[in-house]
Amino acid sequence: MVDIGYKLASEEHGPLDLVCSARQAEDAGFSFAMISDHYHPWTTRQGESPFVWGVIGGISQVTADLELVTGVTCPTMRIHPGIIAQAAATAAAMMPGRFVLGLGSGENLNEHIFGDRWPPAPVRIEMLEEAVEVIRALWTGGMQTYYGSFYTLENAQVFSLPESLPPIAIASEGPISASLAARVGDGFINGGTNAEESLVVFKKSGGDDKPAYVEISVCWAESEEVGERTAYEQWPIAANTGELNRLLPTPAHYEQLAKMATLEDVVEGMPCGPDPEPYIKKIEDRVRMGFDHICIHQIGEQQKEFMDFAAAEILPHFR
Repeated sequence: MVDIGYKLASEEHGPLDLVCSARQAEDAGFSFAMISDHYHPWTTRQGESPFVWGVIGGISQVTADLELVTGVTCPTMRIHPGIIAQAAATAAAMMPGRFVLGLGSGENLNEHIFGDRWPPAPVRIEMLEEAVEVIRALWTGGMQTYYGSFYTLENAQVFSLPESLPPIAIASEGPISASLAARVGDGFINGGTNAEESLVVFKKSGGDDKPAYVEISVCWAESEEVGERTAYEQWPIAANTGELNRLLPTPAHYEQLAKMATLEDVVEGMPCGPDPEPYIKKIEDRVRMGFDHICIHQIGEQQKEFMDFAAAEILPHFR
């Protein structure tokens, strides 16, 4: 059994559009949505980046059954994990049984904005592990004081706790964070890079019975050519893999990097156009890897058109 979800890309869409798309995704038959949490978009052309926790409040009021996952929130620098604990508890109280807190170690693009030094990857993962510890401590209720290597709490209490605490899914695109996800998380999220390799580590490290989410980018359009062109212009970061995506500080730097990518680099392996078969094959490939939650990111403005297409041509195949 596989759950098919919909990506709410905060980098591309404003807050009201994201709320509307969440409602439309539920109506179309998607079982969950995953919403990104950025301070900046990847490129200026994408043009948006609303405060995700405000958007989540709106989504909670227009959906009834749709599971919502933050995909993903970084609780280490831009926002203290104590605030994330409170925000996620509130979201879970507003969406009982259908909110998942997805966490990751973040990108310099979003986390450097207050002048903090961007640490190397091993330190960021240590920070993430401690942040999860802080969040879970606050979720136990009562007054908490915590002195860690990175974070401090003094007489802090989250009063508005949900009846059922949300699961925490950890994002990973490499072996160290995949192992962390199995050890301290309730699930695993992969953004599309090193998907199979990271999932294998997650499962071997104790995550075999935990949900595994993966994102795939697509671009439905009236023709394959238009879809490919839209993906190239709107989402050139699809061609970027590896640590570089974590290091650049501004959208302008990503735009400079995008000039090095060809259209073929961006759309390689990406379903584009009106034929449902490549979309179905892409999902089946991720299911074969072992993922049980597939999140589809439709690039560009044609969100409702893609949802109608998916409802008719893709989702029935997996029921």
